[in-house]
Amino acid sequence: MATPNELMLADLKAKYEERASSQAFDRLYTDDAEFGHMFSVLHKLLNRHFESINDRARTTRHYWADNSRELLALIDDIEKDLYSLKRASIHATIDQRYQDAIERCQPWLSYSGGSAVPDDFDEVEIVKHEPVFTRPDGAVVLASQPERVQLKMVGSGSYANVYSYVDPEYDIQFAVKRAKSGISERDLSRFRREFEIMKRLRFPYVVEVYRYSDDRDKYRMEFCDDTLRVHVRQRNAALRFATRKRIALQFLYGLNYIHSEGVLHRDVSLQNVLVKTYPSGAVIVKLSDFGLSKEEQSDFTMTQTELRGTIRDPQLESLKAYSVVNEIYSIGWVLNFIFSGKESLSYSDGPVADIVKKCTNPNPANRYQSAIDLIADVEVLEADPTDEPASNGEVPAVDV
Repeated sequence: MATPNELMLADLKAKYEERASSQAFDRLYTDDAEFGHMFSVLHKLLNRHFESINDRARTTRHYWADNSRELLALIDDIEKDLYSLKRASIHATIDQRYQDAIERCQPWLSYSGGSAVPDDFDEVEIVKHEPVFTRPDGAVVLASQPERVQLKMVGSGSYANVYSYVDPEYDIQFAVKRAKSGISERDLSRFRREFEIMKRLRFPYVVEVYRYSDDRDKYRMEFCDDTLRVHVRQRNAALRFATRKRIALQFLYGLNYIHSEGVLHRDVSLQNVLVKTYPSGAVIVKLSDFGLSKEEQSDFTMTQTELRGTIRDPQLESLKAYSVVNEIYSIGWVLNFIFSGKESLSYSDGPVADIVKKCTNPNPANRYQSAIDLIADVEVLEADPTDEPASNGEVPAVDV
């Protein structure tokens, strides 16, 4: 038996199969066997109306009554039918130029007596040789994006710079990580390898990456607002214990996930943990910068200089011997910062201090042996009854 979505899509296709298009428009949608004809029909009808309106704007400034009603009905069809596709998880978009034209026409279109074209109406740019309806899932060849975007540098590392920009089509902010010019083949290989590792790590608490560009050695990834260092420093006096605990657990969940996937980060630091902030105030922690990470089956090694800037376990004798317990040491430092706002270890009394002490125990055998064991202890942490932000910008470990 067909599902409701299947029946709805069948009716939608039948609706447009009854309408004629033309070769001039059909050729623009040949890559979409499912909905190409529908898009071709809608494109043809929009062009016919927009060309007529442009003509009326130059002459009588009056758009006929029948045509006005037809265009209003067409706009209604487009809105309803694209929404129907969206409900069936088929995301179709209309070219921004035509979306803007529709929004400029709607206010003065009338269902009776014809419509007066405003004196200040700017003619619609008629699109004839590229599709105006596209499906970002790849079923339709995407229209070219002529608008150039401005990149803003937001970070820089030893072998790559990070920029941000707002995508003009979706109005969403993304980040671009680009290898620096003139870096060594080893660093470039590491940069590409970082992308491949992050591409296969799909998890809410790991930064998502999208596409690698070989022509300029760069890749796009989701944008995060701050590093963990900046986020906590700016809010330290006001952060409640419950918020700190959520941040800590997201950080640990991310690490437990990559460990379960056979990946050791090997560069855990306050700079390589990012925070994505939403308008509601909610935050999500994201692990990033996997340039020094190691997979179980990899023979990739590091040198002493490559550990500069990281939190290094003093008990690590050989970089090749790096294991989960060495990562636990770095995790302890980060947890201490999350709960106290301090970048140096200052042991005190209390459950948080006990966790940090165990993570950074001089004897690796006495540390947590896995992230999941550490998570179990953090999950049961409780705040004092008041759960008040710390005074003077600090949360004493003894009070948590």
